[in-house]
Amino acid sequence: MSDYMFMLESHLSAEQFRVVGQMQAIAAAAGVNLFLTGGAMRDVLGGFPVRDLDFTVETSALKLVKTLEKAGATVVASDDLRKSIELRFPGGVSAELAMARQERYPKPGGKPQVTPAVIHEDLRSRDFTVNAIALSLNRASLGLLIDPTNGMGDIERKELRAIHTYLFYDDPSRMLRLIRFKIRLGYAIDERTRLQYENAREAEMLTRISPESLGMELRHIAAEPLVADVIKALEDEKLIGLYSPVLAGPKLNLAAFTKLQKARQTAPVDYRIHAMPLFLNILLEKLNAKERSALIKAADLEKPEINAAQKMEAAAKKLERDLKSAKLQKPSQLYQVLIKAPGELVLYLMVYSEQRLVQDRIKNYFGKYLPASLEITDEMVAATGVAPGTPKFAAAKEKMILTRLDARPKKPAPEPEPPPPPMSSFARGPGPRAPR
Repeated sequence: MSDYMFMLESHLSAEQFRVVGQMQAIAAAAGVNLFLTGGAMRDVLGGFPVRDLDFTVETSALKLVKTLEKAGATVVASDDLRKSIELRFPGGVSAELAMARQERYPKPGGKPQVTPAVIHEDLRSRDFTVNAIALSLNRASLGLLIDPTNGMGDIERKELRAIHTYLFYDDPSRMLRLIRFKIRLGYAIDERTRLQYENAREAEMLTRISPESLGMELRHIAAEPLVADVIKALEDEKLIGLYSPVLAGPKLNLAAFTKLQKARQTAPVDYRIHAMPLFLNILLEKLNAKERSALIKAADLEKPEINAAQKMEAAAKKLERDLKSAKLQKPSQLYQVLIKAPGELVLYLMVYSEQRLVQDRIKNYFGKYLPASLEITDEMVAATGVAPGTPKFAAAKEKMILTRLDARPKKPAPEPEPPPPPMSSFARGPGPRAPR
């Protein structure tokens, strides 16, 4: 095993690494070259949590849809232009599978002309060097790192550097992406890239960003763990007004975004939420009907996204009533309520609920009960003789978790007090006088 494969296995969760193995088997059976690329490689090499897996194949990803579905993956979305698909695997692992490609822009801000490419060409046509690194997952070159733009060096220096001189002219939405990465990674923008950014702004390239691109970037912002910091940075850069002029002022709900950021930091890194509905609730909260409608149009938001946001309040109130119930006497009962609740509803209550009991119970869930449940591993359940992958196995694991949660922790036996140290003759005072 190469050093990079060992690093990959050490950095990914067990479920994520299992998906990597599945993808290797599927690509090998199809006879196509497979690489782990983009944000996944950047985060592995930079020491960040990997939220999503990014795979690239030297063929159309759409050709592998049926095989992936047979393997248990669900296609969440697809892009016919770029021949890419978004996937969700059992265990909650999300991934993107994309065709290795080159994109050429006939006009600034327009749709690109997409052509198939080999992996080196694909990497050289990406946005920033830190996103242009690939790891071969093919048997003949397993673990080979491909880094044609020296992204590794920029990760070590903690710098964001554009690959192309006309990066922000081809796709002006990359200006928002640059600020988002700056906040998420804590990296500096290198001097030349900052100059390219400023030149594109002076050329009024921001006016060329399509509603579709604004909406895509808004979905990425919604998923950011440091969402309040990103929003504040976009406000400072005078970019948030691209979505609505009224957001550049008191109607920008920074206080609620700060609460959301704190809530996301309380939850585990891999805690799965549908981020967009909750984000939209906060973003639109202070806007009137006309302003909301204009923002939805500016970002080309889809009706299902809006409907999901509108339904959140009622669903969260129901969850709040369940969490206030006096029937929740045991940790296992609270765990069962929250483990089944959509993550975005739990975070909604952390932002909006004024019930102290509800807030305390959610904090106990994240701080005590969820970590305790993870102590019960599949190996522990398998040791009881139940076959993995069966309904009985899932039931047995849940029973072991609930038992663990309700078990009273044993009080440690009091340590015996050490005997007092012997007193010196000086400490005892003068002894009897010796006879003369």
